Amino acid sequence: MHLDTEHPKPERAYREFHLDRPGNIIFVGHHLSTGTQVRCLIRKITLAGAVLEVSPSLEMPSHFFLEILGIHDEIGATMVKREDELVTISFNMLLNPEFLHHVLRLSFEN
Repeated sequence: MHLDTEHPKPERAYREFHLDRPGNIIFVGHHLSTGTQVRCLIRKITLAGAVLEVSPSLEMPSHFFLEILGIHDEIGATMVKREDELVTISFNMLLNPEFLHHVLRLSFEN
């Protein structure tokens, strides 16, 4: 393998879908307790992560759970980058492709 070989950026390694679906950021407290929740808008999603829109004044935690409105599963996530109101996150585990398909299908039904 050559060191000068260009690799895809991690954010672009998976197919990106525009979602524009509401969600909740669930803060992780002491002993993994979950208490504080704030709304967000999930703009884009992949198997590996997402781009969220949040209030520019929100102090984002490094690690949190993401809940997609209408789906009662919490997805472990880590903040990768923040630019004003847009936050790029990485999921702690890749999403199951069937789960992602379900999320996308729900967006078309509403």
